[in-house]
Amino acid sequence: MPGTTTTYLDRVRAHRAELGESMAALDAALALPVGLGPVWRRRVRAALTELAHDLRDHVALTEAQDGLYADLRTRAPRLAHDVARQLVDHVEVVAEVERLLGERDDGLADEDAVRAHREAATQLLGRLVRHRQRGSDLVYTAYDVDLGGSG
Repeated sequence: MPGTTTTYLDRVRAHRAELGESMAALDAALALPVGLGPVWRRRVRAALTELAHDLRDHVALTEAQDGLYADLRTRAPRLAHDVARQLVDHVEVVAEVERLLGERDDGLADEDAVRAHREAATQLLGRLVRHRQRGSDLVYTAYDVDLGGSG
């Protein structure tokens, strides 16, 4: 990992907080009544765009050649399966965010499409919550460091 482990984990913690904030923003946007029409659509689009940015940063930080997951595989080989699961999650959640953004760009034809979009985004948030929980557990198991639950 670049720099000291403590410094690097501080960066991970900061990025984790940013990702948590973008997840909260998406949750807040999705909670608005869909009857707001264009307002609801703009808020969800903005939140999804921010989430996409924060996810790309998270992936870049954790998957770097000298990043968190490489260090975990070296430091705690017993966690390699769990790291692999996180890597699969990265591919799948980034693809889902991009799909949702594309769906919004193509337009949501009717009320059923809007509701399906909302449901898919809500399911994505649940998956991200579980991904973050597993990531926190990995870091704690390997480094005995709590990344913090609020970030």
